[in-house]
Amino acid sequence: MSLTPVTPAHISKPDSAGVSAQSVVLFAMATLAERRDADTESHLLRVQAYVRLLAQALQRLPALAPVLTPDYIAHLVQGVLFYDIGTLAVPERVLLKPGRFSPEERSAMQSHTVRGYEALVRAEKTCGASDPWLDMAKELALSHHEHWNGHGYPQQLAGEAIPLCARIVAVADVYDAMVSDKVYKAGMSHAQAAEKIRAERGAQFDPQVVDAFVDCAAAIERVARRHADTDADLQSKMETLAEAIAEHSVM
Repeated sequence: MSLTPVTPAHISKPDSAGVSAQSVVLFAMATLAERRDADTESHLLRVQAYVRLLAQALQRLPALAPVLTPDYIAHLVQGVLFYDIGTLAVPERVLLKPGRFSPEERSAMQSHTVRGYEALVRAEKTCGASDPWLDMAKELALSHHEHWNGHGYPQQLAGEAIPLCARIVAVADVYDAMVSDKVYKAGMSHAQAAEKIRAERGAQFDPQVVDAFVDCAAAIERVARRHADTDADLQSKMETLAEAIAEHSVM
């Protein structure tokens, strides 16, 4: 498998004209993808807020301050909308499976990183245009499941070889997955999730990002509570799962 490398780019300020409309369209598209994964609009709002908090905490580090400019953070928060876009290419029988994956199913699920990345690369080439935000979106799609210790996927990158934006989103994504209620199980408490995040410091997660998480844990918990999925959200998840099961039962 040959992947076109994504190199760091200068993050420029987005043009102010039409930003609001663009954001609405991007959010609408992203929520359609999330619904297929039985997730909600609230999930995106939460992860965006976690990412902003983590980036702002990391901004206090002298080595990272020049990188984590306000424009970089704005692009990062917007990029959250598409970090899981590759799940659109994963069969629903795998995507919505509540139990353990078979080796084939695990491979199909993990392929969402490469598929999302390649879809963005193809779109970029077809449209004949490049953009700093798109560069970051590609990094997020490809690398948000890489682990600090090199045991992640799809490229087994380690340490600072993993793009900073992906290291930040990795913590936010895993935290939200742990505290959110699923159709088949209740989410864990903030304290339990925070302990698991701390336990993976230097293993799954960048130590500096974990330290930033600890520094703003109280604010992160407030976001999780403020944008928690409602009973209606859970009902929607159940309906999505039921629809997927019904579709596959008649195939």
